[in-house]
Amino acid sequence: MKLEAISFKNDTLKIIDQTLLPKQIKIITLASLNKSIEAIKKLRVRGAPAIGIIAAYSIFLEAKLLTEKGSLSQKSFNIICKRVALSRPTAVNLFFAINKMKSAYSNFNERTSNILLEELKKCALSIHAEDRKSCEKIGYFGTKIFKEYNNVITHCNAGILATGGNGTALSVLYETFKINKKLHVYVDETRPLGQGARLTYFELSQNNVPCTLLSDNAAGSLFSQNLIDAVVVGADRIALNGDFANKIGTFPLAVLAKHFNIPFYVAAPDSTFDMNAENSRDIPIEMRSKEEVVSFWGIGNSDNYNVYNPAFDITPAEFVTAIITNLGVIEKPDKNKILNILQP
Repeated sequence: MKLEAISFKNDTLKIIDQTLLPKQIKIITLASLNKSIEAIKKLRVRGAPAIGIIAAYSIFLEAKLLTEKGSLSQKSFNIICKRVALSRPTAVNLFFAINKMKSAYSNFNERTSNILLEELKKCALSIHAEDRKSCEKIGYFGTKIFKEYNNVITHCNAGILATGGNGTALSVLYETFKINKKLHVYVDETRPLGQGARLTYFELSQNNVPCTLLSDNAAGSLFSQNLIDAVVVGADRIALNGDFANKIGTFPLAVLAKHFNIPFYVAAPDSTFDMNAENSRDIPIEMRSKEEVVSFWGIGNSDNYNVYNPAFDITPAEFVTAIITNLGVIEKPDKNKILNILQP
């Protein structure tokens, strides 16, 4: 089954509502900026690259709407961008896309409205297309590493549903499976929202990749039995020193990998690197509502519950064997190596 998480045709933006997976595949239309922002906040669309793509299309569509009303200006455009920027703080691809759209606007804001809108649309389409190409490249470079691995574990969802293409971490696995039919993927459940259970397992099984679901706290058991050959995860933001943010629960997996001397890989496009973040201290961590945790247990009245629910954690660069990017592989990442590949 070929999923299409994001569709943009005839100036209409559609997504799969990921909050309903795997029970229901429902396509929803993001017909307004409010709906797009709600979709990002409520995780109807998630995954750093996908959020960036949705942001770009949504900015274009809102600019088009304001143009039709005769109210598009530099000020109103900046307001659009600011509202989108406030939707989620950690995924740097969101801000990458916003800045690209701002540049497109600045370059053409003195032209006619038709030319301006065409350039904004072209910019949004290019962000989507580039991400698709990036996924392909990540899969290509990753396969060279993973072709010898049979049992791999991943966390959260870094696949078709999280990107504009075949994914980042899952692109590596999809491409590897083409040449190594012994590949088997262990899928962390990824509490509290179950992106692994609901999305990654769904994706892999739909694409006939053998996989096994486990609760997050069962991973150590697999490592201790020598049942894991490698770890691969995605990333929402990577600092220049190689520290990175990913879905909560990633860091414990990295600690396990280091303890058992298992290689730990990150797969992400160049747009996930934050050129303004020197290290983990410069990465904001989004805090989510307590209902996401307590609702799983059917706790109706959560007023008396104090809940710690960060959406992401930080994994220091020292735990990373390599970062697989669309530009190549960065082994034992540090600032010099990262800048060398980002700014050759």
